[in-house]
Amino acid sequence: MIQVFRSHNPFNIIWLVVLLFLMRAGVLIHFPANTDASFTGLFSRLLITAPAGNFTASGNIFWSAVIVISQAFWFNFVVNNANLLGKPSFLPALLYVTVSGLFPVFLTLSAPLICNYLLNWMLQKLLDLYKTEEATSTAYDLGLIVGIGTLIYFPFISLFLIIWIGLLIFRPFSWHEWVSALMGVLTILFFLSVYYYCTNHISAFNTLWASFDADIPVISNPVPYRFLVLVPLVLIFILGLFRIQSNFLKSMVMVRKTFQVLFLLILIITFACCIKTDFSFNHFLLGAMPIALITAYYFLYASKKWIYESLYLLLLFGIIYFQFNNF
Repeated sequence: MIQVFRSHNPFNIIWLVVLLFLMRAGVLIHFPANTDASFTGLFSRLLITAPAGNFTASGNIFWSAVIVISQAFWFNFVVNNANLLGKPSFLPALLYVTVSGLFPVFLTLSAPLICNYLLNWMLQKLLDLYKTEEATSTAYDLGLIVGIGTLIYFPFISLFLIIWIGLLIFRPFSWHEWVSALMGVLTILFFLSVYYYCTNHISAFNTLWASFDADIPVISNPVPYRFLVLVPLVLIFILGLFRIQSNFLKSMVMVRKTFQVLFLLILIITFACCIKTDFSFNHFLLGAMPIALITAYYFLYASKKWIYESLYLLLLFGIIYFQFNNF
């Protein structure tokens, strides 16, 4: 299967769609009892009303699948357009679809899933930082994206750090660009506060600010056996890191800098789960794209077919198995 997606053949789109819905068959039978289908985050609860009960189980799975496949194609385009892997392929899309289907809770509509559109947009803008001579407007746009994401899912605010990290890695220091990124976030919050003030909801605005703190998240009703599906993924991820390290000095400067940013992005997303005390495990969907890119790098350059094909099939069968088996 990996061998097929290592080429940039348009027919891979069909196989990708088939695989996408195959990975959701088990969830349709054992649909999660508690799903987070709310698209409104911390500050937008009085701005937008999106009842979670508007979708049936099949509708929930279908629309989340549509969102994932559209994100996968866009992500694949960004990676190939920037030549981050050195060769065009459909592996980034394949691995994004796979990683975003690791757990049943990942396969339903959620705020982090919607925010992956913004994260992909951020990745595209971060790559522009390296190419452009004047990055003030790009930094401001990145700040706006983080501000919009915060309205949907509050822990997305932590990704503001990746903007400054990107400026530090991709650009020579310019305080105008750093301040411009901050102004982008503040622009969204300013207009939102004006809206709350004009609609006489300013007290609710202040209350929502005070209702969140940082704490270690607690996973309710954990099922340890389900985490076995992470074993092949962790192994593939480590092999990807070793492969990147072995080719590090041979890669273009932009590619080396991009993988440094992606690794730090994974760390930021991991610790961002502490921002909100009412933790939901689908928060880690935000890490699907950087993990997909690093694992795609391994699969593209791995030489022993039986090893990389076996690793991917083990991961795929593990995902499907745990969907059909509730422990």
